[in-house]
This record gives sequence, C-alpha cells and structure tokens, in this order.
Amino acid sequence: MTDPSSLPMVHALLMDGTTVCIRGVARADHDQLQGLYEEMSPENLRLRFFAASRRSAQMAAERACAPPHPGYRALLAETQGQVIGLAEYETGEDATSAEISIAVADGLHHRGVGTLLVEHLVSAARAEGITSFTADALSENHEVLQLFADLGLRTSRRFDGPEVRCTVELDETDTYLSAVEARGGAANIASMKTLLRPGTVAVVGAGRKPGSVGRAVLHHLHTGGYTGRLFAVNPRAGSILGVPSYPSVSALPKTPDLVVVAVPSAAIPATAEECGKAGVRALLVVSAGLDSAQAEALVAACREYGLRLVGPNCLGVSNTDPAVSLDATFAVDHPRPGTAGVAVQSGGVGIALLDGLSRLGVGVSSFASLGDKYDVSGNDMLQWWESDGRTDLALLHLESFGNPRAFSRTARRVTRRMPVLTVDAGRTDAGRRAAASHTAAAATRTMTRQALFTQAGITATRSVAELMEAAALLHSQPLPAGSRVAIVTNAGGAGVLAADACTEAGLAIPPFTAETVDDLLAVLPEGAAVGNPVDASAAVTEEQLGACVDRIMRCPGIDAVVLALVPTAVAAATGDDLVRALTHGPGIRTRTAVVVRLEQDLPVKLLPADGGGAIPSYAEPQAAARALAHAARRAEWLSRPVGTFPDLEGVETARAHAVAEAFLAAHPDGGWLDPRTCAELLGCYGVPQLPWAWAETEDEASAAAERLRGADGRVVMKAHWPGLVHKSEQHAVHLDLRGDTQVRAAFRDFEARFEGLLTGVLVQPLAARGTELFAGVVQDEVFGPLVLFGLGGTATEILADHAARLAPLTDQDVHDLITAPRCAPLLFGARGSGPIDLEGLEQLLLRLSRMASDLPQLAEADFNPVLATPGGVFVLDARVRLLPRRPQDPYLRRLR
Repeated sequence: MTDPSSLPMVHALLMDGTTVCIRGVARADHDQLQGLYEEMSPENLRLRFFAASRRSAQMAAERACAPPHPGYRALLAETQGQVIGLAEYETGEDATSAEISIAVADGLHHRGVGTLLVEHLVSAARAEGITSFTADALSENHEVLQLFADLGLRTSRRFDGPEVRCTVELDETDTYLSAVEARGGAANIASMKTLLRPGTVAVVGAGRKPGSVGRAVLHHLHTGGYTGRLFAVNPRAGSILGVPSYPSVSALPKTPDLVVVAVPSAAIPATAEECGKAGVRALLVVSAGLDSAQAEALVAACREYGLRLVGPNCLGVSNTDPAVSLDATFAVDHPRPGTAGVAVQSGGVGIALLDGLSRLGVGVSSFASLGDKYDVSGNDMLQWWESDGRTDLALLHLESFGNPRAFSRTARRVTRRMPVLTVDAGRTDAGRRAAASHTAAAATRTMTRQALFTQAGITATRSVAELMEAAALLHSQPLPAGSRVAIVTNAGGAGVLAADACTEAGLAIPPFTAETVDDLLAVLPEGAAVGNPVDASAAVTEEQLGACVDRIMRCPGIDAVVLALVPTAVAAATGDDLVRALTHGPGIRTRTAVVVRLEQDLPVKLLPADGGGAIPSYAEPQAAARALAHAARRAEWLSRPVGTFPDLEGVETARAHAVAEAFLAAHPDGGWLDPRTCAELLGCYGVPQLPWAWAETEDEASAAAERLRGADGRVVMKAHWPGLVHKSEQHAVHLDLRGDTQVRAAFRDFEARFEGLLTGVLVQPLAARGTELFAGVVQDEVFGPLVLFGLGGTATEILADHAARLAPLTDQDVHDLITAPRCAPLLFGARGSGPIDLEGLEQLLLRLSRMASDLPQLAEADFNPVLATPGGVFVLDARVRLLPRRPQDPYLRRLR
C-alpha cells in the first residue's frame, strides 16, 4: 500500500451531480470505516463478506488502515467528512493481478460511488504494472456483477456453485475511455443543472444605489423574465429593485440553487462557506482580485460542500430557454433566444460575441463567461450543449486548457453533431524556443494548439471577426460537398477580387462544362462572359441573374456559389433586386451560397431567404472566402471515418518501463539515453533501425565495420559522448568510409578532436539513397505528447516543413501527418519515382505515438534522419531524453 499521505486527494462527481472526495486511507479513518460496515444491513454484509459477520467488518476496517505494504491499495470516498465508500485491491503471488473489493454505504447505492472508486483503482493499478483485477461475488449480488459488466473493460465470469469469479482486464481501450467519458458527462450535466436551470437564485452584494456589479446582475435577472424565485442578500435593505432582500444566505426563506457573489474579494471565502453550509449547489462569482489564499479558500469551500463554481472574475451566465429565462450577467442587453452556445474566458470577448450574434440575428441558447475558470470549463459547457436539446452551434474563446486531452475527446464527439468554433488565442510565440533537439524547436505553442483543434474537428479562426464570419455561414447554410466554387458578378473587377480571395483561401475555381456554358449564355444578356467567374454584366436583370444562379446551382461540378455584386446605374434592377436572385428562387438551399457586397456597411449580415432561411452577405470577398474554406474543411472532416487505434504487434510495454526506470535510477535527474539504451527502448516498440554496432576502441570499430559493410563496402561512423545531440554541427560524423584504413583513421580523428569527451562510436552500413524524413515527439506537461513529422536531414529546422498531432494517434491522425507537410508528394511518387513504403512509415509513427503514450518519462524523442525508400523505412539516428515524471491519467474523472 502506498503511503496515504503521498496519494493525491481529488474531487469528482457522482451520477446525481454530488461532489465526493477520493483519497487514500489513513489510520485516522479506522473508526469511520468500521462504522461504514457496522451500519450496513445484514443483507449487504452477507453480500459483501458472504456472511452477515460483524467480525469480518471489523477485520476489513483494520486491514484498510494497516501500515502500508507492497501490492495493496485502498481508496475511500467521502462527502463533507463522511466516509461513504471504500474500494481496495491486493496482489498475490502474481504481481500483475490483484483481487478487488468494494463497499458502499447503505442508502447510497445506484449513485455511482462504487464505479467511481473502481475507476480510480484501475488508474492506480495500471501505474503499478497490474494488468487485471479479480473479484469473488455471490451470484445473487447483481449490483456488483453489473458494476463490473458496465465498466467498459473486458470481463469474464467463472461460476463455482453460489459464487462467481470475475476477471477484469485493465487494458486502456477506447471502449473503456468512452464508458468513463459517458459516465462523467452524465454526472457533469446533473451538476450543471443547478447552475444553468436553477429554481431559485440569490444575489449577494447587490447594492441599493446604481453602479454596483451585483445590482446590475440583479437588474438583469429581474427584468429578463427569470421564471424561478429571486432574492437579494443585503443586510441593510429589505428590498432592492423590487426584489425581496435578506440579511444573509442562511436567512433566506428558501435555499437557492444558485448564488451570484458580487462582494469584495476578502469576503468571498466566507460567503462561499456560508452558501455551502446552507445547502446551495452552485456559485457564480463575478468579483475579481482574489489573492492566492482567498482563491484557495474559495475552491476548498466549493469542494467541501459540493458547489459547482463559475468564475471568479467573470461576466456571468445566461440560459434563454423560456422555461428558465436566466440572465445572470451584467452585459448591456439581454441575449436574444436562439441555438448558439457561447463560452468565453474574457468578459470583453463575451460582450463582443453576444453583440456580433445579435447584429446577425442569431440567438443564444446559453452563455457562460468562465473568467479565471477555477471549476466550470469549456469542456463542461460542450457537454451541456450536447445534451440540452437546444444548441446547434458552439462558440468558444478559451485562453487556457485545464485538461486538453479530455477536452479533445469531448470535442471530437460534439463536433460530429454541431459546428464548434473557436478563436485561436495566444498564437504568438516569440520565435521558436532555443532547444536541444529538432523536435523541441519545432513544437511551438501554436503547433500544439492547432493539432488539438484539427484532431477534434474544431473550426479555429484567427480573430473574433473571422469567427463571426464563419458562424454566419455555418448557422445559415448547408455545408458544401467540396471546395469547388462558382463566382457570379455584375462587375468583372469584383469577380476577379472574389476569385483571388477564394484561391488564396485554398478553394478551387473550376471551369464550367460546355453544356453549362451554353445554358448560361442562353439566359444572360448579350456581352456577358461565362467563364468562372461569370461576368453577368452591369445590364443583368433580376430574372436573368436568377436563371443564371439556378443553372449553376444544378451544375454537378460546383459545391458553392459566390454572388459578388456592386451597385450600378446601368440596369433597372437595384442591388437589392439582384440579391433576390440568390435569396429567392428555385435553386435556393441546393448549394452553399454567399453574397459579397462591397458597399455593405457591416462586415457580415444574414439576408432573409425563402423558406425562413438566410444567406450570409459579406463586405469583403476575403471574408466570404475564409468562411467558405472553414465550411469546406468541416465538411471534409465529417466525411472522414472516425479514427481507430490499430493493434501493434511486438510491443513490450513492461520491458520499456523497466528500461526507463533503470536509466532514471542511474540518472535521477534524467537525461539523454546512450545509444545502446536508446536502441533497447526503441526495440521494445519494434521501431525499425539500421543495423549498428558500438565500439570503444579502434580495433572494435574496425571489427564492427567489417561485420556491417554492405555490398559496396562503405560504412558510417558517429562519435558519442553524454550530452551530444546535434552530431552534424559538431562534425562528429564520418560518412562513406571504405576499407579498414579509412575506418581506423576516422576513429583516431574522433579521439584527437574530442579528447576527454568521446566515450565510443556507432558504426553503421552506409544507407541506401532515399527520402530523408524527420519524426519526433515532445511531452507537453499540459497537452501531453505531441508527435511531429516532416522533411528531415540537416535542414529540417531551416525548412520547417512539419506537421503535428497529439498522441495517442489514430490511423486517421497518421494519415493526416503523412499528407500534411509540403514534402508529402515526394512520399507518394512525385516526378515518376515510386512511392515509399507508406505502410512502414505509418507503423513507425504509430509506434512512436505508443511509446510516448506509454512512457510519461519520455520528454523528447528525435528520429532524424528517417530513411524512407520503396523497400522500407528505417531510423538512421535516434535520440531520446527521459525525465523523472510520474504518470498522469488525463481521462480519470476528477474536478479541476
């Protein structure tokens, strides 16, 4: 048993939204644990111990609180200091298997206490190298048998009379992660109801005089049509804005579900404590300026009493559902009801998004300004929107991520149901970091965030304005089937601008078929040009333009139409009349369509169309093109199959852990692996390496060269000493060595130049000609392992032709990695050469991803160059750096 003081205390949610604390057992817990068993009914005791034995209960409490010993782990669940559950495991002769037992207090079954404890035990057991749990239960104990069956792990049963022997395999499969995620999502939604659908709200800190934030929030609640009961808390007022006021939260006639806190920072912890004791379930702290001690006290009170917390330092929350009509913000106006969910960290950005959506006529389903994000996060809001039945468009502005890997899993699921848009905030790195490896130099903050957004299917924009452009199109139009755009204009110059913008955004402007050209010439006025763009001329009428658009809408080679208009005095039709050609007519809604009006006063508008729909209109062609490009990328992402995690043969995870632990035992501060240890670690994952030999003397180098010479007799020699990373920069490589004389001379050269440093050399056969690539991984403490791939060799950093994805990689992620860099055509047989071994390259990246996911100690891995040929893919040079890091389970259910 690990020392309980070294075990982290975490808080998590039960299925009813209740907060519980999960922690290790200490000796001081003995009496409570014994009480847990003694208060059980005789029937529950019998199911737990196979006999209604108080003696067994006493022994169980003694064992859980005994001094730590290897192979044993016990975790308890408690709420407000009361122990409500215990789960424990113990290994036997086989250290990879442990027997598990669970106990839950009477009256608390079916709330997920046991399941939550088992999930945490599974995570702890994996970290200790345990691969399976076993459990004995009576066949009539349906609850515990169902618990194991529902975990999402492979489970087998063996019946022996009235008893059942359950074996649970602890592999971290996608099935298990999805089951954990589903349970966590259901618990989270239950806890969020008191925040976004409260039956009673109180505002603490609403002043009697205008000017306070609390009074503004109270005013919004009162005038926004909130359907529940509303109170103010102010010891010096009996009523504020017509809302009844009471001196304290405890004096309220009804315990509120949600309390809005708008008091000075020094008073916030005491207010939170009072709310918790009164039974409040959620806090919205709009106040700012907490110091570290106040922040810690606020979070501690929320965890102790099970309050969900938004803020501090935030604008507030809203839910426009008519059944609630909650507007607990101090924004200027009430949000318009609708179907767009909005979550931001910055209150200023929140105001800008609400204002922009209002101008577009797009309503909001719910809004949350998360502020300093002590608890409720963007991930929580995504889960809420997924389940609320009202939201079909999600807008996020997140400056930080508490758990990016859990966020990514949620977002991957949600983005298949609705568009999720974000502003990629914080893109500016001050250049690349000065780093010891190519991987670390390439892994910029921007690249890491973009990998997260790309893999999750999130539409990432570069500004709030661009976000609104994309939101207008995704809210109002069907997605294009592809990226082929037709441009129709009444002025040639506007068409050219639109064509340039579309091309620069990565969209295609294909020529029309001869049949389409004839159709267009038949309906357009004389003098019209029917290439793509179509210049319908300044004389075009509404009817002619409508017929033109209708025919293009039916053209099979076109996915979207851009109508670029300028006002003229030539035709009888006005600009508004011409717009009707797109907003009204038989072709409407059959293709994605946008309007560009250069004289438009707003950057983007939504124009009403037939059937109650709308078409976005942009003042700049670049804005229209950006929005179309985002829509095309979303359509492409949705059309792809959901990625899977392929099974990899020959992976020896246990041996890899042993290699890493042995190195760190000898190097407590970590460091770069020596070549032999590096090769051994790569061998644990089946990473293909060019044959090599280690030599510490001239004679050993000569003998190694003799063994390794290929058909042409040439070898390579590389110097090594601890801390050497970039060999080429140190001129520590000799290439194309022929014969024993050159090999010996090269070794003596290294000895002379690197005297006092050299510890040995690597000898390898000279590799065949091929494409030099680069693959690597860097472990980000927040985002996890980031896998990079691209063009390799000595110019890898200069050319910076890299793509990145967060591990673990699916087969789809690997495909994206291989096809994203500019060098990709070289891999698929450009210029008449045959394609490289693509399957071998995919395997290399999958194995690198698996190694990074298995080993949290892996800080960096650098494979450069990787030689890719039609006959195979081999790592020619590999460097790996390990650091002493404990594993962190990013998918374990816990609150921030």
